[in-house]
Amino acid sequence: MYFTLMQQRFTDQKKTLRDFYREVWVVCPSCSGKAFARHLDNSGKVQLSCASCAYAKAYDIKQPSGHRVYMAAHHYFDARLWLQAPFRQHMIFAYNLEHLNYLEAYIQAGLREKKDRAHFTLLEKLPRFYHQQKNREDLLKVIRKLKHRS
Repeated sequence: MYFTLMQQRFTDQKKTLRDFYREVWVVCPSCSGKAFARHLDNSGKVQLSCASCAYAKAYDIKQPSGHRVYMAAHHYFDARLWLQAPFRQHMIFAYNLEHLNYLEAYIQAGLREKKDRAHFTLLEKLPRFYHQQKNREDLLKVIRKLKHRS
């Protein structure tokens, strides 16, 4: 767990956005329920599937050269994220519950340990409003709403 309730300490795990790409929660294009866009292991394929309406779609993302561009799975389907909500003039989003929990742990922590970040971590790429203490409670309210939706 990233957050210890007694200490309210967050230690940066040096995660990048890419660490959350494998499974992305999206809005089903058929029924508007929660669906999942996934990278299927190392097969070079992505799949979008909905348990509610059985909608399914898959793509082979390998290029003729054998290379592939690795993006969050929902981009291949032009799918809208399930975990997103407005925050003032911004949009808060998370790819899945793990991503949302990581953001929540960072935002609610009173002590944030950086541990030699390399300018490529998720936390360093977050917009400034995520880091500001004055936004902490309001951000946590939005995150709680998103967690309730999950």
